[in-house]
Amino acid sequence: MSPVTETDEHKALRSAVAALGKRYGRAYMTKAIAEGGHPDELWAEAGKLGYLGVNLPEEYGGGGGGIAELSIVLEELGAAGCPLLMLVVSPAICGTVIARFGTEEQKRTWLPGLSDGTRTMAFGITEPDAGSNSHRITTTARRDGTDWVLTGRKVFISGVDIADATLVVGRTEDARTGSLKPCLFIVPRDAEGFGRRQIDMELSSAEKQFELTLDEVRLPADALVGDEDAGLLQLFAGLNPERVMTAAFAIGMGRFALARAVEYARDRTVWKAPIGAHQAIAHPLAQAHIELELARLMMQKAAYLYDAGDDVGAGEAANMAKYAAGEACVRAVDQAVHTLGGNGLTREFGLASLITAARVSRIAPVSREMILNYVSHQTLGLPKSY
Repeated sequence: MSPVTETDEHKALRSAVAALGKRYGRAYMTKAIAEGGHPDELWAEAGKLGYLGVNLPEEYGGGGGGIAELSIVLEELGAAGCPLLMLVVSPAICGTVIARFGTEEQKRTWLPGLSDGTRTMAFGITEPDAGSNSHRITTTARRDGTDWVLTGRKVFISGVDIADATLVVGRTEDARTGSLKPCLFIVPRDAEGFGRRQIDMELSSAEKQFELTLDEVRLPADALVGDEDAGLLQLFAGLNPERVMTAAFAIGMGRFALARAVEYARDRTVWKAPIGAHQAIAHPLAQAHIELELARLMMQKAAYLYDAGDDVGAGEAANMAKYAAGEACVRAVDQAVHTLGGNGLTREFGLASLITAARVSRIAPVSREMILNYVSHQTLGLPKSY
C-alpha cells in the first residue's frame, strides 16, 4: 500500500465501519453520555466484527493489520458521530506495546480480549507535575525481591473505570537522576493501593477522566512489559500510534461536523436561494474539507511508516498528522457551528458539544506547541528552547 491511494481492502473496511457507525450514530452516543454510561453495545459489536483488534496479530485473535487499518475504524466511527476514544488507548497503545514487547504469557493473557473488546486496558503516563515533559515522571518502581513496588500519581487518564488494567509508565528507582528510562507495568484494576478519583470535566464524552494514586502497589515480576533497560523505544512504540489515532479521532469529528453543515447549507433557504449558494458560506466549508483531506494524507503516511517499522520516520509524520488534524478539526467544527447560526448551538443539531471536544485534539495527548518544538529542533535543526 502507498500512503497516497487506499487499497480495495481499506476501502471495503472504510465502508463496512461507516455502515456500522450509521446504525448507531450521534444520537446513540449523546444518549450514552447523558445517562453517564458507556457505548457498550457499539464497542461489543465492533469487537465481534473484528474492528477493535484489526491491528493486532492474527495468532492472538487480531486482524493482522496495522495502525493504518485501526485509524480507518476510528475515523469512520467519528464521521458517523460515534467515535470510540478507548480505541486510541486499548488496542492502539496498550495492544501495540504488548504485541511488540510483551512476553508470550502477556500476549496470550491480554491480546485476544483486547482484540474482541471483552477486555480493555487504560494507559497511564501523564502526571500532575510532568505533562508534556515525560522526562520528569516521578512514578517510581523499586524492586523488592522478585516483586516490583510502584508509587506515584497520574492525571487525565481515560477510561480507568471500565478498564481491566492500566498500563502505567514509571521509572526505576535508580534512574531518578540522569536520562529517563521508562518502564511499563500492567496494573490490575483491583490491585491493593491503586486508587482513582474521577475528574469533573466540562467535556461531553462517554469516557471519564481520572486521577490515579499508586501507594506502594505491589506487582509480580511478570507485570513488567518488555525490558526494563529498553527505555524510550518501548514508550514511543505506544506513543506514535497514539498520535496517529488522535489524528483519526479529530478527522472523523471534523468530517461529522462538516457533513451536518453542508446538509444544512444545501437546505436552508433565505432570500430564495439556499445559503450554500453564497460564497461566504460555501468557501469556508470547502476550505475545511481541503484541510481535513490534507490532514488525512499525513495521517496515512504516518501509519504507513509506523506499520513498515520506521519508528523514526513515523515519529515525525505522526506528530505532523496530529497537529494538522487538530487544527483542521477545530476549524471545521467552528465553521459548522457558524454555518448553522443559532441552530448550531441547539441540542437538536448536536454540534455545540463538539466545540469543547474539538479543542481536545489540540491539547492531548501532546499540545500543538510541543509538536512545533519537535519539528523546530528535530526536523529543522533549530536550537532547542528547553
